[in-house]
Amino acid sequence: MIYRVRHRTTYQYEDPVSVSHHVVRLTPRNLTKQVCRGSRISIEPAPAATASHIDYFGNSLTSFTLHEPHDCLMVECESDLEVTAVAPADFKTSPPWEMARDCLSGDPSREVLEAYQFVFDSERVGARAELADYARAAFARGRPLLDAVLDLTARIHQDFRFDKNATEVATPVQTFFEKRRGVCQDFAHLEIACMRSLGLPARYVSGYLRTMPPPGRPRLIGADASHAWCSVWCPGRGWVDFDPTNNCVPSDGHITVAWGRDYRDVSPIFGVLLGGARHSLAVAVDVLPVA
Repeated sequence: MIYRVRHRTTYQYEDPVSVSHHVVRLTPRNLTKQVCRGSRISIEPAPAATASHIDYFGNSLTSFTLHEPHDCLMVECESDLEVTAVAPADFKTSPPWEMARDCLSGDPSREVLEAYQFVFDSERVGARAELADYARAAFARGRPLLDAVLDLTARIHQDFRFDKNATEVATPVQTFFEKRRGVCQDFAHLEIACMRSLGLPARYVSGYLRTMPPPGRPRLIGADASHAWCSVWCPGRGWVDFDPTNNCVPSDGHITVAWGRDYRDVSPIFGVLLGGARHSLAVAVDVLPVA
């Protein structure tokens, strides 16, 4: 599939902002199954200069500063991508999950060390005995790792409900686990926390999801979604993605922008500003199939 993705974020401030500094993570990554042919970021009011960086996790960042007073900020990213569907893997032939856990100790190879860092607690996601107990229903002794993760993904999808009004960006995993309602960020954080509670490396993935309108209804501009899912590291397979919100293995309908330990590492827009008081936020995403 070839897509054109537009992501527009608009902040409307109650009082003028005199100066602000921002970091933007909106440029999709280049992967084996995904090629970003081009990406353009436009900002209003226009900053005097922007700078591009690659962060610790390999995500593309754009930073800018606004020195003049403004009561509105609009950031839009338009990207052209080619995304290839990956043939479904046989998860039952993956190694036992205990082997995936135990092989992390004492292996100095770069691949294992890079995976090992995603075992530890991060600011938003920490291991808990209660979450390990919840996950163990899927992780029977000797069960293939990816088969177990697929089962856990289905259990989370079944036991929890998507509710955009139930949680906020900073809602802890434990609150979501107790309320059983939240958004895709919460679903991803919970599955990551479950896997880390069993000693398995898991990371947070942000991106876009192509959504389809109901039969007979027109597609609405801005109706596609910023999305989040998770990924687990498997010896011999590398990183494998799972989407607990939709109970699926991501394919050519998922577009990857960034990954990290949790949402804080991949926030699309982060800023520090002087002034502004309260503000309103509007986000519109379009994932348009071109061919």
